[in-house]
Amino acid sequence: MTLATQSVAATQTATADIGLVGLAVMGQNLVLNLERNGFTVAVYNRTTATMEEFVAANPGRQLVAAPTLEALVASIKRPRKILIMVKAGAPVDAVIAGLAPLLEPGDLIMDGGNSYFADTERRTLELEALGLHFLGMGISGGEEGALWGPSIMPGGSAAVWADIRPMFEAIAAKAPEDGKPCVVYLGPRGAGHYVKMIHNGIEYGDMQLIAEAYDILRRALGLSAAELAEVFTDWNNGELNSFLIEITAQIFRKVDAKTGQPLVDMVLDRAAQKGTGKWTSQDAMNVGAPIPTINAAVTERILSSMKAERVVAAQHLPTSPLHDGAARQEDRAALIDAVRQALYASKISAYAQGMAMLHLASIGYDYTLDLAAIASIWRAGCIIRAQFLNRITEAYNLKPDLANLLLDPALGGAVAERLPAWRRVVQLAVGMGIPTPAFSASLAYYDSYSSARLPANLIQAQRDFFGAHTYERVDEVGNFHSEWGEE
Repeated sequence: MTLATQSVAATQTATADIGLVGLAVMGQNLVLNLERNGFTVAVYNRTTATMEEFVAANPGRQLVAAPTLEALVASIKRPRKILIMVKAGAPVDAVIAGLAPLLEPGDLIMDGGNSYFADTERRTLELEALGLHFLGMGISGGEEGALWGPSIMPGGSAAVWADIRPMFEAIAAKAPEDGKPCVVYLGPRGAGHYVKMIHNGIEYGDMQLIAEAYDILRRALGLSAAELAEVFTDWNNGELNSFLIEITAQIFRKVDAKTGQPLVDMVLDRAAQKGTGKWTSQDAMNVGAPIPTINAAVTERILSSMKAERVVAAQHLPTSPLHDGAARQEDRAALIDAVRQALYASKISAYAQGMAMLHLASIGYDYTLDLAAIASIWRAGCIIRAQFLNRITEAYNLKPDLANLLLDPALGGAVAERLPAWRRVVQLAVGMGIPTPAFSASLAYYDSYSSARLPANLIQAQRDFFGAHTYERVDEVGNFHSEWGEE
């Protein structure tokens, strides 16, 4: 009997606790995570051979191979629960279109991919009209996280959460500080995917900040990959402790088998992106959220993609008169520590921007987001997991209506203490011609947010001059217009 024949036979009785569509690496690892935690999983992939190979490679596991969507649906206990793990966009709609006619009112479809939150809003309404439940479920943690415990960000139909909560709490990462699962229902419609989008936006900013710290140490001090590995390992033992700092140290240690050089030096400086950072920047404009660090990170990835053009520009455009290594005569240890402080302050600034955007979006989209809960489920499993997320969680627990993390006494105080080092590092980079858009944007955000008066008064005067847009006064309430020409 072939595997396909066995699959059809297996679907005659509904034995699976959940079905999963899409067996790329993330999907496969989530299946293994679910099965390891005691759940029988029915699996389907558009390419049947992929499904058959996966099931054959995992003998003895509680898996049900479904060669068709009809077989998948038939194999799942009622009310059915199906998790989609396919590429965002049209592929998700195609799978939903194939599943919906096969399901019954009360069944649940979940989208675990990086879908745009507005698509999730639309799909929720469309499926609710058919009597079906829908959850947009942001999942972060990469391949390892999917297998051993990701951070999970569900939003959508609240009616089904109590039923599936034990399953997803079982497979989620557990915060090391208190053992709590890194999953919580976040809000209606697209709330889960919105939170995942902001998570990814912060991730963009965090990665760019780390890359700039690396670039400063490399160019200003001439540190080798081995020395950088030691620096980042040391940093990971302190306040910068995080997944991204940890893997950065590991990256610097990897030697290219082909050339004998550090592998990082052989990687082309052209970064890719899948769109979630861009979506964050775009929606920030819609909700009125200033997120300059994230915007800078998105912009820098776009600039990095212009590799050929940059090579030509480098041959024609003058650079700083200060040559590489101009800072090497300075106290090496002091500069490394200054970069560490600047990186920590910049990271707090970036997270403050992202969390403030969530606050504004929660109001604008009526999501009623719990920022403390969001920070708490980012403490483990996800890509931006970091030690100081415990402090962020505490800040929102102490003051749920906190407008900005910089107003938290502990976090704001930590930034203020590092302000001299932060300014020194940015000034050094600018003087040497080392591009630090995210460091600079993070500092500019802090300086703007902490300024009681900004030069927007002149902008308002200009707008009134050329467009009669009116302005407000500091000494009277109301809107005013003046004739600004010479008298």
